[in-house]
Amino acid sequence: MTEVVIGDASTRIERIRAALAVLTPTGIELIDESHEHVGHAGARDGRGHYALKITSEAFRGVGAVASHRKVYTALGDLMQTDIHALSIVASVPEAAAG
Repeated sequence: MTEVVIGDASTRIERIRAALAVLTPTGIELIDESHEHVGHAGARDGRGHYALKITSEAFRGVGAVASHRKVYTALGDLMQTDIHALSIVASVPEAAAG
C-alpha cells in the first residue's frame, strides 16, 4: 500500500500513522483528500478529510462497526483536532490480499 500526502499535511499524516500503530497494522494506505473539500464547512476549521485503508489482525472476528470503532479509539483526540472526515476500509491481512 502507498501513502499520498498533499500540501503541508505530512506532520498530520505522521500523527495519524503513529496513532494507528497501536493496531499493529500490516498495511496502511492513507490519502489526504482535503483538497477536494475546499470551501466545505468542515474544511474551514483546518481539519482534514482522509481515506484510510488499513489491514490488521486487530480486525479479525469483528464486524465493520467494531473495526471502525477500533480505528476511532486509536485516533483518539485526532478525530477532534486534525480529522473532520475519515473514510475507513478495515480488513484482515488475507482479505486485503484477495
